[in-house]
Amino acid sequence: MPTLPSRDLFSFFHTLRVRWAEVDPQSIVFNGHYLTYADVAITEYFRALGIRYPQDLSCEGGDFFAIKTVLEYLAPARFDDQLQIGIRVARLGRSSLSFALGIWRDEQALTSGEVIYVHAQTASRSSSPLPSWLREKILAFEGHAPQQ
Repeated sequence: MPTLPSRDLFSFFHTLRVRWAEVDPQSIVFNGHYLTYADVAITEYFRALGIRYPQDLSCEGGDFFAIKTVLEYLAPARFDDQLQIGIRVARLGRSSLSFALGIWRDEQALTSGEVIYVHAQTASRSSSPLPSWLREKILAFEGHAPQQ
């Protein structure tokens, strides 16, 4: 049973219009493009927090590595649809963070999902704690503490 995301859970949205090159022979957005949409919206989420990506996140020798993505396709997007992509931090761990995402066309939910990143030292790729300044910015922006 698909999980229908509630728009009320999201305080950040990024709008994207589907381009012709993203549509497959079935006249719908090819499934792989939804991860690109999520990536663009996460970058814009960081921008809304006043974080330059990747410069600010890698300045202390660390970076984020995607370790898990899950997408549920609820309805297709088509060429020229204007999509609203909701992003929120659903979980802050010691060294990881989980983004919840929802994609809508007007009021219709099209996609729900999750992207999990782990913070690690770039050279060794060993996990390291999330920077405290990042944690503070997320908590201030979200207005509540995401699940720990």
